[in-house]
Parts: sequence; structure tokens; C-alpha cells
Amino acid sequence: MSKKGLFITFEGPDGSGKSTILSKLYDLLKKHHYSFDIDVTREPGGRNNAIAEDIRNILLNKMEYQISPRAEALLFAASRAQHVKDFIKPNLERGHLVLCDRYIHSSLVYQGYARQLGIKEVWDINAFGIDNVLPDLTIILMIKPEGGLERINNGLREVNRLDKEKITLHQLVYEGYQKIIKENSNKTIIAVDASQTIDQVLADVSKLITSKIKEHYGE
Repeated sequence: MSKKGLFITFEGPDGSGKSTILSKLYDLLKKHHYSFDIDVTREPGGRNNAIAEDIRNILLNKMEYQISPRAEALLFAASRAQHVKDFIKPNLERGHLVLCDRYIHSSLVYQGYARQLGIKEVWDINAFGIDNVLPDLTIILMIKPEGGLERINNGLREVNRLDKEKITLHQLVYEGYQKIIKENSNKTIIAVDASQTIDQVLADVSKLITSKIKEHYGE
């Protein structure tokens, strides 16, 4: 087995179903009884990480905070830096499979593209914080803004501060992900149609993950 772990991140517009798919995927993977440990975490915040979670509470709270785009980008980067140091990097060094709900591409899209801070500029502040920890694979669950917001409004998940943004922001987020998918040259970013049924999306994602596991761990 490879000494280094495998880092896979999940991205997508709001309402794309990342958390649901990730939960079901974890249950599915555990049935295989792999020789390596499987960790599931999320951003902003992180598993068992008080500092990163406190920053999450500021970023996603339901209060009407007027957070400037620059401050927002820096808060996401700060939460991510703590998450990488305390959880992601140590577990990858132990050889674990780490599955993360959102990571650096969310900042590139939401703050870099949609908030118009610049993708390169947002990349630079995050590159400092992540200490060269990049995903081995990023799966982007793509759904049009109207479809994602309909799921949120139907109560399929809790509404947060970013969900309340105007439809124009969500449209820009969708465009930002399209841009990242189109410009990906090393095939480490793969898009999955999230407008399908949950079972169909899970089947597509599971196929990608098991293939990557076999390639990396040989199992």
C-alpha cells in the first residue's frame, strides 16, 4: 500500500447534493473493508477542529453580517489552513483516504470568480495556507442554479448565509465551476451531473472513487 494517503474533494454549487452523496459514499466504501482508514470532513470548518469550526460559524451563520469579499476570502483561507494542519495533512501522512466536502476550488469559484476578487489572487492566499496539500481528485457535482436553489427551498438542507445571496451570485458560481472544469488540463477534476437521481449520482461518483482507489492503493 502507498505510504501517502489519497485526498479526494467534492465541489459544486449550493444544492448540488455533495453532503448527501458523500454520506452515502462513505457507507458504501466501508462495506468493502479496505486496509486503509477512511476519513470524511468538510469545509469551512473541519472534523473535531474548534478553531476552524468557529470561523465556519462566522461565515455561514444566519445573522445579517456584512462581511466584505476580501475578509470572506481570508476567513475561508484561515479556516482551511487550520484544517489542513490539524486534520487533513496528518491523516494523509498516515495513509488514510480523506474525503472532503469542499476545499480550495470553492474559494476560487465563490470569492475569486463570483465575488470578482480574481482567481489568481484567491489562489495565492490559499496556497500559503494549504502547505502544498492539493487534492488527488476533485469531483464537481454540477447543477444549474435554479435546480440547486429549489432543493434548498424545499428544505432538503439547512439554509445558510450564502444561500440567501441573490440569484446572480449563484449563476456566477455555476459559471465559475464551468470555467474550472474547462481549464483543467491534468484530468484531476471531473464533473458529474447532479441533476440526476441520488442513486444515479452515487453510482457515477462511486465508479470514479473505486477506480482512483484501485489506482492508488492497488485494492
